[in-house]
Amino acid sequence: MAEYASLLMFAAAFVLLLLGYPVALTLGGTALIAAGIGILTGTFESTFLFATPNRLFGIVTNQTLIAVPLFILMGVILERSRIAERLLDAMSRLFGKLPGGLGIAVTVVGMLMAASTGIVGATVVTMGLMSLPSMIKANYDPKLATGAICATGTLGQIIPPSIALVLLGDVMSNAYQQAQLKLGIFNPKTVSVGDLFAGAVIPGLILVLLYLAYIIVVSIAEPHRAPPIDDEQEVTGRELITSIIPPLILIVAVLGSILKGLATPTEAAAVGALGALLLALQSRSLNFSALKDICLSTTRTTAMVFFILVGASIFSLVFRGYGGDDLVHHVFTNMPGGVVGATIIVMLVIFLLGFILDFIEITFVVVPIVGPVLLAMGLDPVWLGIMIAINLQTSFLTPPFGFALFYLRGVAPPEVLTSDIYRGVVPFIVLQLIMLLLLAWQPELATWLPSVLFK
Repeated sequence: MAEYASLLMFAAAFVLLLLGYPVALTLGGTALIAAGIGILTGTFESTFLFATPNRLFGIVTNQTLIAVPLFILMGVILERSRIAERLLDAMSRLFGKLPGGLGIAVTVVGMLMAASTGIVGATVVTMGLMSLPSMIKANYDPKLATGAICATGTLGQIIPPSIALVLLGDVMSNAYQQAQLKLGIFNPKTVSVGDLFAGAVIPGLILVLLYLAYIIVVSIAEPHRAPPIDDEQEVTGRELITSIIPPLILIVAVLGSILKGLATPTEAAAVGALGALLLALQSRSLNFSALKDICLSTTRTTAMVFFILVGASIFSLVFRGYGGDDLVHHVFTNMPGGVVGATIIVMLVIFLLGFILDFIEITFVVVPIVGPVLLAMGLDPVWLGIMIAINLQTSFLTPPFGFALFYLRGVAPPEVLTSDIYRGVVPFIVLQLIMLLLLAWQPELATWLPSVLFK
């Protein structure tokens, strides 16, 4: 019966999170209280806790996780240096005279920002502040405008270099090794963050194409919802080059070096942070006050991520000490439908959890529990990682609790109704689900590029 204590611990942590308690303290505190009760009642071996120092030391010495603060720094610099603002202005003037042109510009810039920053909240807020007033002024349907901004803002979840993929890659790597050891493979293969980056490229581009196709179809079928802008000033070739080339060079330098095998994600993140700093200096939008603000913001976000990781590490340790992983494995292997049924259930649970938990909590708490079981059942780790990332991206868009909706609501003008935002994202949620079905039907969309690049 001790293994059922692990489920009670999970339920208690879930309730406390719903009540608004800090994530890291909830995870670590719930686990330690559960371990203490287990030691007093003789249902938990205290020796499991002896592994805690090694786990924490492993976190602070993990070379892959060093990429997290560096990518966060790169994203914050680009957000504060007005590079994205100039890029959006140039793209809007380039496409603005076409039906749906502003929507196309927002989607393209959102894709480039996702590939530059990798931070969902920052992208949605920045795009909302910069583009939503212009779209409303141009008589765009508020539903189409808000839907496009929310959807393209969440591309930072799937388009590399994504913070979510860095964290997910590290967790999936550990889960894959555990799955192979459980199967008796004592020389396990590995999966890296670079594998997930490569696996996300094609699905990410397909999503962007689906978004663009939808906006173009709407602008043709219902021109009043996405009218062209007649009085938009022409963009010069020089403005276009100076606004597009710098972020493109940065993206190619970071992502290209990883995909080509020239640099690890951590090394590429360092290059990206330095490149973003040079771009900000070149644009003359960086002073001491701005730099101080950037450093404080990066430190706060990084500390939050690693504090949650520490709490989640203790939680998963106690969960396994109670035999929770064996219980999950037993439930999944005896589930109707086998590996397909288990995968569907896990995807549904992750989708629902995405309404109320951030991707960081889900990555550190849920994936380490279900990941080894699913991978031991024969699933490809890259495919599973990309499916989880797109699934979380979809949940971020889904009313009424999607995080992207709250981010945009916080910066949207008063005349834009919350109902407009909710109704606007529905077509994009359908496109996300289509992408998930495509990926489930053709796993090669995620697995082909890593197999070619890292053969």
